[in-house]
Amino acid sequence: MTRLPFQRAEQPALPTGDDKWPKRTREWWKMWGESAQAAHFTATDWEFLLETALLHARFWGGESSLAGELRLRVAKFGATPEDRQRLRYEFLEDEQAPVAKRRDPGRFADLRVIPGGADDALAGS
Repeated sequence: MTRLPFQRAEQPALPTGDDKWPKRTREWWKMWGESAQAAHFTATDWEFLLETALLHARFWGGESSLAGELRLRVAKFGATPEDRQRLRYEFLEDEQAPVAKRRDPGRFADLRVIPGGADDALAGS
């Protein structure tokens, strides 16, 4: 694995002014800029999302054939819960929360099933 220095980049403005873009794309661009993921975007990430904004605008302009490409592109940045799970993103409740530790699969190894547990509760209802 090659380790690179992280250089956070600010979100660029949409080219030619916001008035040239569909309202839905302007809202989408703003949403990405305010997302938790944006704190970890580099210049190349923003460039890729800017190119994706062009597809987004065309999609909202009626080019539904772009839906698949648009979905693939936003998945790379964790657009859905499934995408974030695949990317191993975990949102914390607040900035002060400690980074979650991996669960130790052995920590529940000595748990046992109690006779008369859930089956008895269901039978009685």
